[in-house]
Amino acid sequence: MPNDRRTAILAELERKALWIATWTIHNANHLRPSDGLKVGGHQASSASLTTIMTALYFAALRPEDRVAVKPHASPVFHAIQYLFGNQTREKLEAFRAFGGAQSYPSRTKDVDDVDFSTGSVGLGAAATVFASLTQDYLRAKDLGTERPEGRMIALVGDAELDEGNIFECLLEGWKHGLRNCWWIIDYNRQSLDAVVREGLYERISALFEGLGWDVVVLKYGRLLEEAFREPGGERLRDWIDRCPNQLFSALSFQGGAAWRKRLLDEIGDQGAVTKLIERRSDDELAALMTNLAGHDLPTLLDAFERIDHDRPVCFLAYTIKGYGLPLAGHKDNHAGLMTPAQMEVFRRASNVREGHEWERFEGLSTPPEELEAFLKTVPFLARGRRRYAGAKLPAPERLEADIPAETSTQAAFGRLLDGLAKGQTALADRIVTTSPDVTVSTNLGPWVNRRGLFARESMKDLFREERIASAQKWEFGPKGQHLELGIAEMNLFLALGAMGLSHSLFGERLIPVGTLYDPFIARGLDALIYACYQDARFILAATPSGVTLAPEGGAHQSIATPLIGLAQDGLASFEPAYADELAAILAFAFDYVQRDGKSGVADWEREETGGSVYLRLSTRMLEQPQRAMTPELAGEIVDGAYWWREPGPNCEVVIAYQGAVAKEAIEAVGLIAGDRRDVGLLAVTSADRLMAGWTAAHRARERGVAHATSLAERLLGRLPRHCAIVTVIDGHPATLGWLGSVCGHRVRALGVEHFGQTGTIADLYRHFGIDAQGLVRAAEGLAPGRPIRHLTALG
Repeated sequence: MPNDRRTAILAELERKALWIATWTIHNANHLRPSDGLKVGGHQASSASLTTIMTALYFAALRPEDRVAVKPHASPVFHAIQYLFGNQTREKLEAFRAFGGAQSYPSRTKDVDDVDFSTGSVGLGAAATVFASLTQDYLRAKDLGTERPEGRMIALVGDAELDEGNIFECLLEGWKHGLRNCWWIIDYNRQSLDAVVREGLYERISALFEGLGWDVVVLKYGRLLEEAFREPGGERLRDWIDRCPNQLFSALSFQGGAAWRKRLLDEIGDQGAVTKLIERRSDDELAALMTNLAGHDLPTLLDAFERIDHDRPVCFLAYTIKGYGLPLAGHKDNHAGLMTPAQMEVFRRASNVREGHEWERFEGLSTPPEELEAFLKTVPFLARGRRRYAGAKLPAPERLEADIPAETSTQAAFGRLLDGLAKGQTALADRIVTTSPDVTVSTNLGPWVNRRGLFARESMKDLFREERIASAQKWEFGPKGQHLELGIAEMNLFLALGAMGLSHSLFGERLIPVGTLYDPFIARGLDALIYACYQDARFILAATPSGVTLAPEGGAHQSIATPLIGLAQDGLASFEPAYADELAAILAFAFDYVQRDGKSGVADWEREETGGSVYLRLSTRMLEQPQRAMTPELAGEIVDGAYWWREPGPNCEVVIAYQGAVAKEAIEAVGLIAGDRRDVGLLAVTSADRLMAGWTAAHRARERGVAHATSLAERLLGRLPRHCAIVTVIDGHPATLGWLGSVCGHRVRALGVEHFGQTGTIADLYRHFGIDAQGLVRAAEGLAPGRPIRHLTALG
């Protein structure tokens, strides 16, 4: 097809995408039945990116390319997918309503072909960096080579560059030799509440250039470039270059007459410049002055087609927020909505007949059959839908390792991974570990020594070359299976998210395993939530945890992380106390992260669909139990709890613990058992899984499955009603406080509610009342009657 004809068709599709996006938002806010709340939808932010997205999706993108769409341009994305036939009218009519097209592009909630979920600004852009590094990792191992390398492309609002994670990810990308990544910055110079600072583009350009990116500044469209070649054109260019952002936005909103007055007042010379201005009508002058490169299809297409290398590229595309709409340029337009009267004017200007607003090609001059034929030739759609399903890897039924008689869960984690590293299995070969500069201190050292660190180019360990003794073998190369990151937890979770989607993005499954210090989950929590929202699959080992990390003080001691694990969708949280429990959980995790809702093994929905896994581990050394790991015991460990000491028929008190406080719980039961009958000890390995099973059983019974029951009900249902439960965890007490609700027992929930301080474990456990004596006191308070002799002695 001749270029001029292609450009004409693209211009038609651009108009249509803008119309459908704007109408979708208008319908949601003005036509659909409302409960009184503003629905919103960002008409202006959508308009500023419409031309760029048209050039990409209808021309420049290839099937292997992946795009993170600016969150506030979601309506344009849905409109383009609607033109492709990947989105439905019903979903668009329900935009931002239950079951409709989502406010921001979502891999898990939308029906159209979303590559990366976006919403929390900055994260979608950063995800493209780590997706590109994941693609490089796969390529280095000759995985997925039957498909061409794709470009990971981010459409970024200029205000998104204020987000700190942007700078962290760019630096990490530089460290790893980032390739095949484009960022296209929608430089409309407006944020949610303001107009951006003058000269920001210079800082943006310097930042990207300093980190090894090619920077392509797209400022002027064809009309302006032609005008600059007219007599007086250089003075016009100089005026625009010096025009403050606020003034340019204000004049864009006011239109041609305002442009004329300002230009004549400031650079009119009764000569060449004046003639350049005067020979254009107000409408023509407005079109000229707003002809920025980000709204000029030929300029954009030429810029995209010129890139013939794999270096990262930043396109800084000048745009106008609200371009093509009545609210273009107004500083309040971010959350603004066109009025019904404005929409009626826009409808007539778009040649859309009333009652035909949703028709795909309504109002366009190109025949529908020609448009349909063109859409069938779009390169982006050449291989159809681009969601893959990597083959599942055989997961071990059990994991073996040489576990000492006394060890910690952190040390056991290292030994279990080392055991996998020794073997030659498909699973071990697909594990990729990563850590934010705490590889050794989280016990990944043995795995890395056996499997190596990843880099596209080999790098020798110069310490070994110089014969300097070291326990670590830091050799980098394409065969390595550990990605070393800098100290930025956001990057850790973004990397886990990208690698945890490799089966869907690239058709090759990886099993990402990340480690970090448990208290610093909060540093990267936004990215962790984002990874789970995308349904990325990974295993997270967070260690050490709690005030059990006694000498480190409150800055390194976690309190709320068990509640994060309990509450976060898509993340199954575990806190084992012993190595054999961890082994059973880890074997389960390797299967769980690969589930897709078709396994037929589940008792509740999340169990069927699978997800990611969070292991809260400890450095505390505990004497390991000598017991056989039966399938029944392993099943209860995975489902959340088991009886360490069975309660008798007249049980008055049960101690329920999770994690490293196992020693204190066992000691307290020994003290209480001398005076109370049938005392029980409940080992909780996952409050998260235990509660999920309980709530799932409730829902099943509500749907008529009368026999449905949960592990929590089976374990606690045998206790007498007068029995009391003391729960304890090195974390927030609410984690286990709900256990009393299962069968109506009284509960005293113990844990940590305040920042800790330095000291010994004994000091801090005593301070927070989670030592054995504190448990005994709580039991006496819940089950008064015969005094506990040991409590009196300790008093």
